[in-house]
Amino acid sequence: MKTSDTSPKGLPSGVRPRTQLVHGGTSRSQNDETSEALYMTSGYVYGSAEEAEAAFATDGLRYVYSRFANPTVSMFERRLAEYEGAPRCWATSSGMSAVFAALMCQVRAGDRVVAPRALFGSCLHIIKNLLPLYGVEAVLVDGADLGQWREALSRPTRAVFIESPSNPMLELVDLQAVADLAHAAGALVIVDNVFATPVLQRPLTLGADVVVYSATKHIDGQGRSLGGAILADEKFGELLGPFLRHTGPALSPFNAWLLLKGLETLELRVAAQVANAEQVARFLEGHRAVRRVVYPGLESHPQAALARRQMSGGGTLVAFEIAGGKAEAFRAMNALRVIRISNNLGDAKSLITHPATSTHAKVSDEDKAKVGIGPASLRLSVGLEDPRDLIDDLERALAAA
Repeated sequence: MKTSDTSPKGLPSGVRPRTQLVHGGTSRSQNDETSEALYMTSGYVYGSAEEAEAAFATDGLRYVYSRFANPTVSMFERRLAEYEGAPRCWATSSGMSAVFAALMCQVRAGDRVVAPRALFGSCLHIIKNLLPLYGVEAVLVDGADLGQWREALSRPTRAVFIESPSNPMLELVDLQAVADLAHAAGALVIVDNVFATPVLQRPLTLGADVVVYSATKHIDGQGRSLGGAILADEKFGELLGPFLRHTGPALSPFNAWLLLKGLETLELRVAAQVANAEQVARFLEGHRAVRRVVYPGLESHPQAALARRQMSGGGTLVAFEIAGGKAEAFRAMNALRVIRISNNLGDAKSLITHPATSTHAKVSDEDKAKVGIGPASLRLSVGLEDPRDLIDDLERALAAA
């Protein structure tokens, strides 16, 4: 794609990741602005009919329509791809459009898709309910059980879809081991890396073929915009590109501009949130009113060794179960004064969710029970506040429960 970079000096090769997040992928207009230019346009004009004809004949060499490509969106795609270490990035309008496109661009009637049961409610709906409508077999396994993966992948398979850590109970999948099994079965491995973020986990280095994000979460990180991203190689792009072009889940240029600004502080925010989450998790683990705490950075996590091996930090999410049931969970949530009730996550503000009645409300009670979601389960997305204030808030809330 042609860019309009008129800056006198480009970014040196080999700059470090934090510098990539600030400068990577930037192109400038003829005004050579400091901040990334916001190209708030749906279409583009041509100097002649012949130029328009040539633009469509040489598809992809220039911008013709912002549903296909836009300069601000391209900057976001290049920057995230450079940081992730991926050949290409395709931006989408939301995280779920990224998940849907990554699956639907490649599956055909008669194919098989294998995934763990522990998935975000909408992801589970796509795999368990939508794919079979198109003649695609969906197989669900216990993500922590390699034996079940081995059995499910003993037959030819088109795709494997994984969340690790999972939403909301922070179950891990051994990405390298499952990728090896999947590739032997002929499958491409798609990893939803939204909970770990590219700061803490790089699935492409662990055998994944495709990485997807809800950029709405940590990448924006400030509750401002929706967005999604798919990262893969050019070969996958031969399937994905036409699907995106003709179905139209395009990222708004304005949202792309916001996400670019979010990338600038991604490492700093995630590092601070992880430090806060560790303190909060330890506090909760020692509280008499808390039955169970699930946090990959704690030794009590059933997959703590795997977490150390494939993540560089415990993450920003803490799952916990309080004594009692739904009534006690609701009383605790309603007593909070710093932490806010929301179904979002990855925000600078700490947010708490009751998964059973929100993010996983449409999931059957049987399926919720299989992945450990109970009436007293809570998911806490830890933000940038002073951790002492978060602990004080949780102490007050647990006393009210």
